[in-house]
Amino acid sequence: MVFLSGPRQCGKTTLAESFATNYLTWDDADVRAAIVAGQAETVRRYGLHKLSSGKRVVVFDEVHKYPRWKGFLKGFFDVYGKGMKIIATGSAKMNVYKRGGDSMMGRYFPYRMHPFSVAELLDASLPDESLVRRPRPIDDADWSALVEFGGFPEPFTRRNRRFSVRWAALRMEQLMLEDIRTLTQVQELEQIRILAELLANRSGEQIVYDSLARDISVDPKTAKKWTDVLKYLYYGFEVRPWFSNVENSIRKTPKWYLRDWSRIEDVGKRCETMAACHLLKAVDAWTDMGYGDFALHYLRDKQKREVDFLVSRDGTPWFIAEVKASDTHLASNLLHYQRTTGARHAFQVVFDEPFVEADCFARTDPVVVPARTLFSQLV
Repeated sequence: MVFLSGPRQCGKTTLAESFATNYLTWDDADVRAAIVAGQAETVRRYGLHKLSSGKRVVVFDEVHKYPRWKGFLKGFFDVYGKGMKIIATGSAKMNVYKRGGDSMMGRYFPYRMHPFSVAELLDASLPDESLVRRPRPIDDADWSALVEFGGFPEPFTRRNRRFSVRWAALRMEQLMLEDIRTLTQVQELEQIRILAELLANRSGEQIVYDSLARDISVDPKTAKKWTDVLKYLYYGFEVRPWFSNVENSIRKTPKWYLRDWSRIEDVGKRCETMAACHLLKAVDAWTDMGYGDFALHYLRDKQKREVDFLVSRDGTPWFIAEVKASDTHLASNLLHYQRTTGARHAFQVVFDEPFVEADCFARTDPVVVPARTLFSQLV
């Protein structure tokens, strides 16, 4: 099976439905009744046992809303999986299946879907073993729309400020009233809404749970629990510091990034968050495609020297990146951290620089690169 997860409104349903010969969504009352009745009833009701001209592709959309979805899919695959292909879509609830009691090992491949990126707008094909693509220029209008309206399909394609504001507000309502209330045990919706707004304003900053807890009048453990809820529901994500010792990395303070950078007013934070989203999409795709174990980190030491991002491959630093809106003076921390980590590449990613048709990854010395160029080489 394929488990396709990702943020609300990023296009999971549209993508999965384009492959489907049989599209079954939990939001349909008849489909719900069939799934609750069991695998055999679902097969009978939708004729999945009948001869077809090609192999069926059965999509179970939003199936994670069913409390017993893991057991249903496991049984369905074991009995009927040889005769069809199965795609299950859902939110971050599908990212915690490994924590459940019944093993799904050997029955699925997980794929994480993200909003649009520069590389995807230029070429929607999947990456190959070379990982990075040749640089290609993005249209100026598309670049401006991506920076201003974000990568979620509807606001990006509409390119209308009023629509974007209303869309973001509706998405937040759906996150609070549907996802959090129905998929978690959290009842304090107003407080977690305040927490979400605080985290939106602190994108790119280290998460200080004591401070968050004071602002929403809860204890730090609760603030962390609610932040984890927002993370699992794809509102934002954490980036942990790089340490060769994994235990140290886990103990140290992570940084928080919003998945919809269009909501960030501060130019510097918006640029850093957009870069974080592009890099996370790349490391998730490379990992999900089986090219290695990739991860996104940041760098900071006791002297408070910092570099925004480090991408590791199979536990080894591959490249580091410092993000700037317009500053082209090469940051001294790049050379320092390239030497201390042994990373092959060190980029200063500048948003205001025009596209340059040159392979960023051909350089092994610290170099200023346009954001348009680097992002076009990712996923």
